[in-house]
Amino acid sequence: MERALYGPGGFFVSGAGPAAHFRTSVHASPVFSSCLLRLLDSVDRALGHPPRLDVVDVGAGRGELLRALLVGVSGTPAQRSPAAPVPLADRVRLIAVERAPRPEDLPAEIDWLDEIPEGITGLLVATEWLDNVPLDLAGHTGGGWRHLLVDPTTGTESTGPPLPPEDADWLTRWWPTPTSRSPIREFASAGGPEPDMKLLINEVAARAEIGRTRDEAWAEAVRRVERGLAVTVDYGHLRKERPVDGTLTGYRDGRQVPPVPDGSADVTAHVAMDSVASAGERVARCAYTLISQREALRALGADGGRPPLSLASQDPAGYVRALAAASAVAELTDPAGLGGHWWLLQPVGVTIDPVMAR
Repeated sequence: MERALYGPGGFFVSGAGPAAHFRTSVHASPVFSSCLLRLLDSVDRALGHPPRLDVVDVGAGRGELLRALLVGVSGTPAQRSPAAPVPLADRVRLIAVERAPRPEDLPAEIDWLDEIPEGITGLLVATEWLDNVPLDLAGHTGGGWRHLLVDPTTGTESTGPPLPPEDADWLTRWWPTPTSRSPIREFASAGGPEPDMKLLINEVAARAEIGRTRDEAWAEAVRRVERGLAVTVDYGHLRKERPVDGTLTGYRDGRQVPPVPDGSADVTAHVAMDSVASAGERVARCAYTLISQREALRALGADGGRPPLSLASQDPAGYVRALAAASAVAELTDPAGLGGHWWLLQPVGVTIDPVMAR
């Protein structure tokens, strides 16, 4: 997965970038960046309007979010905190973190790094980053959890060796052992021979995505925030609702495809959000907030209500604009789609109710 996504010629370091293959909240509507501007204003106020306010986008793609935020912070006075002694546009430092080369058309005001900087004061945001942090998979057989092996050219999977202690410990805490009986377990309990340790994947009772590497990545991101707020937005699940067969899949050219790790497609798996949240909280030593994107965007002022029909006769063009805006919010807050994302908000060294403080 590491080689397929980030190695030479990997999916995220070559080609046209993620936006050519799948649609995220950043690409869906400017409403998303507008809500993040409101969140940034809350962080700025909580920090007391520091002379430098960092905005770090981890997994920045080709800089789409920061381009939108650059326009926003340079916009109308209504988009600036009236209490700030210096306008936000004069204090904000926009930093993209991505392994791909810097896009040639990226505005000079946006810095481009290949790793998260130290000493961040402000807002760190990671939109659909953790689902692409490489991880290992495990399969549950009659002998317990074992690593799953994959042929990187075909995607064919087979069972491998037992898990090392750190992966086994993570599964024990965060991914409940399946209770349903599989044909393998029934065969073994009947006194048959020991199952072959190269069993094909269709003979595995359940799959698990070992999220330990995501926990470590998020904890390190939070550690690099000196004061402010770290936010990650992603598809995910909680311990009591872990998917029996996992979520590993691929995307290419706007279509879902088999997760073959050959570099030609995105390879992604949903995030164990409660495990990640716990890892970040241990570093920050501050309570986190974990809510749905639907809740977060509505708290940040995204109104998905349809405009009144009376507006259509009074101001037809205004009605069309309002209807389009409502449709965009509806897409971002649809629980069956982008609205099903989780928002994990982790304050660091500052007291803030990061979503509701507007």
